[in-house]
Amino acid sequence: MLLSTMSAILRATKLPTSGPYPTLDPFLFCVYHSDDYPADESGGKMETTFPGNGSDFNPHAPYRMYHGHHIPGFPQHPHRGFETITATMEGLIDHADSVGNAGRYGEGDVQWMTAGGGVVHGEMFPLVHSDRPNSLRLFQIWLNLPAVSKMVQPSFAMFWNSDVPVYKTDDEKASVTVWAGDYFLEENVTQNSPPPDSWAADPSNDVAVLHITVQPGGSIVIPKANSSADINRSVYLIEGHKSNVKVDGKVINEKVCLTMDATKDVPIELDRGAKEEVQ
Repeated sequence: MLLSTMSAILRATKLPTSGPYPTLDPFLFCVYHSDDYPADESGGKMETTFPGNGSDFNPHAPYRMYHGHHIPGFPQHPHRGFETITATMEGLIDHADSVGNAGRYGEGDVQWMTAGGGVVHGEMFPLVHSDRPNSLRLFQIWLNLPAVSKMVQPSFAMFWNSDVPVYKTDDEKASVTVWAGDYFLEENVTQNSPPPDSWAADPSNDVAVLHITVQPGGSIVIPKANSSADINRSVYLIEGHKSNVKVDGKVINEKVCLTMDATKDVPIELDRGAKEEVQ
């Protein structure tokens, strides 16, 4: 849906119930995972008691096994010529790759992997808790590499939860987790540096990835782009769409991707009578 040229919102596209979201260059892929995995009942194996079929993406189920059989997730698979940014909100991920990196991360950590000339990795979602559900929420985003960096050596960076900048408004009714980019950084806060071969390593590209949360009665303004270059910008409404949040004065009441005019500030406002926060 095209909107008025006077609005900062150029286009509104309804999000799919399953699969990747629409993206703009230099982003290649964006998917939001929200799964309510049960408590571990396997006696410490961290597995589900109902094995998957190897291709479970049912958007109407409380959780998905994806390509996993006993442990949900994505077993070994290849990437080449781009980067993956995995930004976690809840839950844990077990990562292992062909370069020799392996570990467990989550609960707000951000992993940035430059696939470059090629890497094989796996991302599994273990059921680590036996006394409570194993909820999982994360974004995985693929960022293209510049042509000169397509075949660089693979590299890997971890930004732990405690090192990821978080901005809060004075009334604490809105917050921004700054997964990437030079926005909402308070004085004396240093942003994590993207990998050296990344599109995001050049400040003129103005690459940013932000997770914004607004509570009832809260508001925040996304500032216009830092760069004077032609910047693409998208806003995804992923949670709380029934709260009738206002984006640049327009009420949004469905899960959408908003293509924005990056030369304009964008106010986001949520009425104090709303029943849930928006993200």
